[in-house]
Amino acid sequence: MKQSNGMQVSGFTLIELMIVLVIIGILTTVAIPAYSQYVTKSRRASAQACLASYATWMERYSATHMTYNVGATLPALDCASAQNSGPYYTYTVANTTDSTYTVSATPTGNQATADARCGTLSIDQTGLRAASGSAGVAGCWSR
Repeated sequence: MKQSNGMQVSGFTLIELMIVLVIIGILTTVAIPAYSQYVTKSRRASAQACLASYATWMERYSATHMTYNVGATLPALDCASAQNSGPYYTYTVANTTDSTYTVSATPTGNQATADARCGTLSIDQTGLRAASGSAGVAGCWSR
């Protein structure tokens, strides 16, 4: 573009700026849901790893005490701390007898909403995995 005095002026036109804004808007509408889904899946993977840690703890307890019966409380493992999966999952143990247990990870807060298709994850003394949501074991447990 030339001014009346013959000088060249450079810059962006309104159309060019609008095109850039539209492109940014499209990228944002694709990127944010993909990122949110990634975060949800990574938190679920952390909970699965923590369930495996609790199952290992239960096996060590059984080897020492000759029973899985630890009562209704689990120890505070680092994987369930506030710095790890603790803010997103609550861990409980149920069905504890001399020969059985089930450790569960129940999603809390935003994780419960974002990961409703998987819901509560659990593992028992045989290594059998379960998920309470509609996606089932195949859709929720990574291998």
